[in-house]
Amino acid sequence: MLVLLWIVAAAGVVVAGMALLRARRLSRRVERLMESYWDLRHEHGQLQARVDRLDPARTAPTSAAAAGGASAFIPVSSLKR
Repeated sequence: MLVLLWIVAAAGVVVAGMALLRARRLSRRVERLMESYWDLRHEHGQLQARVDRLDPARTAPTSAAAAGGASAFIPVSSLKR
């Protein structure tokens, strides 16, 4: 019976070691992915700025309402008619 307990304990240690190695590997992978994400986001912002400089009409509003974001006041009494 004691031998069985030692075997179970040894198997538990092996499984825990494997889980620790896998967690470290995944941690490094997540770190690389996060770094890639921020690099791509930075490059996207730079490219967006370049496009905006090359084509300023693309970012310019086309109407007065779009420019100010203003909306006209409509009284409720006029809607009931």
